[in-house]
Amino acid sequence: MEYPATALGPETEPGSGTGTDAGIDALLDSIAATARRPRTVVDLPGGLTNRNLKVTNATGTAVVRIPAGGPSLLGIDRDQEHVNSVAAAASGVGPRVLHYRPGEGIAVEFVPGRTLTDDDLHDHAVLGRVAAACRQLHAGPRFSGEFDMFAVTQRYRGIVAEHGFRLPPRYDEFAPVVERIRQALGPRTHTVPCNNDLLAANLLDDGERVRIIDYEYSGNNDPCFELGNIWSEAALPNPLLDVLVTAYFGRPRPSQVARARLFGLVAKYGWTAWASIQEGSSPIEFDFWSWGMEKYDRAIAEFDGDDLEHLLVTARRAD
Repeated sequence: MEYPATALGPETEPGSGTGTDAGIDALLDSIAATARRPRTVVDLPGGLTNRNLKVTNATGTAVVRIPAGGPSLLGIDRDQEHVNSVAAAASGVGPRVLHYRPGEGIAVEFVPGRTLTDDDLHDHAVLGRVAAACRQLHAGPRFSGEFDMFAVTQRYRGIVAEHGFRLPPRYDEFAPVVERIRQALGPRTHTVPCNNDLLAANLLDDGERVRIIDYEYSGNNDPCFELGNIWSEAALPNPLLDVLVTAYFGRPRPSQVARARLFGLVAKYGWTAWASIQEGSSPIEFDFWSWGMEKYDRAIAEFDGDDLEHLLVTARRAD
């Protein structure tokens, strides 16, 4: 899980390593793609569960993702992240994996292109490229593991209860509604390899195509979850979800729009519990509570809104 990067950290002097600690230097020295000196290292801001370093030397440029220190209650499977990153690269959408060492992180090729913002996703042409990237990823090699937001949310809620972390008012009141959504969406009969964390900052656009990065939460899932999560994370207006779904399927699909909206609602609800866990346990200095409450406030508006019953009916229809 990342949040949008706004600036790069300071570069170190060539040959000086990271300028931070010997452990990081030793790690970079052990990776073929980053070992050669002189090298420059830039801390990339934005990681909520990783430290991300952009390393450049005569060999080229790589990004090294190092898991955040301290205990993690999120249950991120780094081995699965690695396997799925390799599969995403094989699909042509993800960056090539250069190195992986359990417990110490993963290194991938640096992908040229502009990191997208929420505002960029208001452009129909950009949405078309995002849809094409999703189709390519979803048609690629099957991932290791499944990602079911309903099961993930239940697991997160159990962690919150076990550790006594706080939740916003009315959170449990919506659990029966979430169950109604699950029933309306039906059984998981068609799953594809999904990133499952497609906020704009995980999309890189070179003007011709979009590449997808960061596979921490990857797993096989309903493709409409991917589309709904993009819509939800960027807080896009509803007509732009229609554009995204139409671009993905090649024609208007009202039932799939409804499914994507319902998945997007469940995503906001589940990521709220994620934020509660992170607020109570993460060593990273970040306002997880405010981050989660922005999502939760939008979820409440949808839970209490007039469209929900219509979406539950439309999601069941064939089109």
